[in-house]
Amino acid sequence: MLSRVQHKNLVKFIGACKEPIMVIVTELLLGGTLRKYLVSLRPGSLDIRVAVGYALDIARAMECLHSHGVIHRDLKPESLILTADYKTVKLADFGLAREESLTEMMTAETGTYRWMAPELYSTVTLRHGEKKHYNHKVDAYSFAIVLWELIHNKLPFEGMSNLQAAYAAAFKNVRPSADDLPKDLAMIVTSCWKEDPNDRPNFTEIIQMLLRCLSTISSTELVPPAIKRVFSSENTVLPPESPGTCSLMTVRDKDQIPTDANSAQNEVRGSFFFFCC
Repeated sequence: MLSRVQHKNLVKFIGACKEPIMVIVTELLLGGTLRKYLVSLRPGSLDIRVAVGYALDIARAMECLHSHGVIHRDLKPESLILTADYKTVKLADFGLAREESLTEMMTAETGTYRWMAPELYSTVTLRHGEKKHYNHKVDAYSFAIVLWELIHNKLPFEGMSNLQAAYAAAFKNVRPSADDLPKDLAMIVTSCWKEDPNDRPNFTEIIQMLLRCLSTISSTELVPPAIKRVFSSENTVLPPESPGTCSLMTVRDKDQIPTDANSAQNEVRGSFFFFCC
């Protein structure tokens, strides 16, 4: 799937092998996950221009996936990786991605509850893992939750467990508050997380809404605040952050982290996502 879907906002596929274990090799992105970056900024938050810029990167990646008939199903900050300069977001973690034509074979027990669309679970589908058809609009719902989080830098459904958040969203139609959002952004998030999937916009429409929103914001370039590099040792193995990913290993020629783009390109050899089967 990765090999046939390419976009500047999708983590680049380099290669794969099956022996001695199944390995997928992708480009190395030194900015780390969006989740770790956001946590590093707390109690502060992203400038609104940076947040909308990140949202555009995510929406463009999702538009590309959907144009190839692929549903990600697990869109969340842990699935989004930043470049070394923190200016670009790329979508990764395709452990749950599936072609839309195969959705009738999927169970509802996928993704991460806090970001999952309500139609992915119900009293029926959660019982015995029964099958339920859904479409690409599940990603629009997850995008709305991610966008809300980008702006507020708070965990959505704060104070609830994952299951409590899922229950509240699915059976009580509870959503994070959009009352304090700018009008344009409030319209985007509330339209994307509507209960009826057919009422949610597609990502082409979402991109246009984000561009209109961005045009109303000051055009002065803003550089996202830098944080300490995520990778600092020669061979760093990070624990899995979502289903399907066993580990992420970064391999470097030297212990020192390069300080500029050219040296980073020369010294970094790659990153590896390990998927067990």
